[in-house]
Amino acid sequence: MSETTGASYAAAGVDIEAGDRAVELMKEWVKKTRRPEVLGGLGGFAGLFDASALKRYERPLLASATDGVGTKVDLARQMGVYDTIGHDLVGMVVDDLVVCGAEPLFMTDYICVGKVHPERVASIVKGIAEGCVLAGCALVGGETAEHPGLLGPDDFDVAGAGTGVVEADRLLGPDRIRKGDAVIAMASSGLHSNGYSLVRHVVFDRAGWALDRDVEEFGRTLGEELLEPTKIYSLDCLALTRTTEVHGFSHVTGGGLANNLARVIPDGLHATVDRSTWTPGAVFDLVGKAGQVEQLELEKTLNMGVGMIAIVPEGSVDAALTTLADRGVDSWVAGEITERGAHATGAELTGSYAR
Repeated sequence: MSETTGASYAAAGVDIEAGDRAVELMKEWVKKTRRPEVLGGLGGFAGLFDASALKRYERPLLASATDGVGTKVDLARQMGVYDTIGHDLVGMVVDDLVVCGAEPLFMTDYICVGKVHPERVASIVKGIAEGCVLAGCALVGGETAEHPGLLGPDDFDVAGAGTGVVEADRLLGPDRIRKGDAVIAMASSGLHSNGYSLVRHVVFDRAGWALDRDVEEFGRTLGEELLEPTKIYSLDCLALTRTTEVHGFSHVTGGGLANNLARVIPDGLHATVDRSTWTPGAVFDLVGKAGQVEQLELEKTLNMGVGMIAIVPEGSVDAALTTLADRGVDSWVAGEITERGAHATGAELTGSYAR
């Protein structure tokens, strides 16, 4: 009579001990994001944030946002670099929150893997924690899920959710924007975390390039350029709201500059952005040429060198540019708000890029 072995969770591909080790490895990084309002430590069933801190607000409005990083995670997997993708995740979430003027308070993350490699998971969380520090928010918890059979052993994906707060009478949005306001552009660090399906199709499928290819225009390899972390603007934007009058922000993500800017422009007004006020980085030119991608297609997919927009009254321009310069943010006046013509959309790009 043959002896049989009963089924087990480990035999099905889920390693609980590896998951526990990953939690232990990530604790030191999560601790670095701690704010005074955070209660308890990592490992509970829920993260705790002391809401009594909101008593200083007359009418606090909570803002929430959630996002992921998209197919950029596959480049991280291929390169074996896991400690930058978290910056992208945080940037995608907190810079959506700050568009309405909200201060990011805390985030939670969700990491889904085919197989738990503790050091790899901890490296991902390290990047998320570093991003939270740059954003001034706490990482109060998260979940690491192992999905054998659905994902390959080295496959993973990340998502996150964040909560922020803004005083009701300081809420930013279309109702504040006026004719004559200036459009201030803040430079992106590169592609950020949008349009990677197009980028991967162009550089891998069409151009046949490898990630380790040295690219003279970048001064580094293709892979290093494509993994450049998303710039996180939340503290810079909040500094603007404290030092000068701001009417609105627009986070330039999927859909490109014009489409995202149009989302915050009220009916009857129109935002015009002059391309000649900046030169997009080399990576945008490379994608366009390597894939023979038309300019309008690039512009509706990629940020083209602008990651965040601030809309301020004309009298606040100098103070806004000074604040951003003092914080090391490359910024410039890129356009203005005008009355909308009969056939105008909410926002458009005009002119040709500076070369």
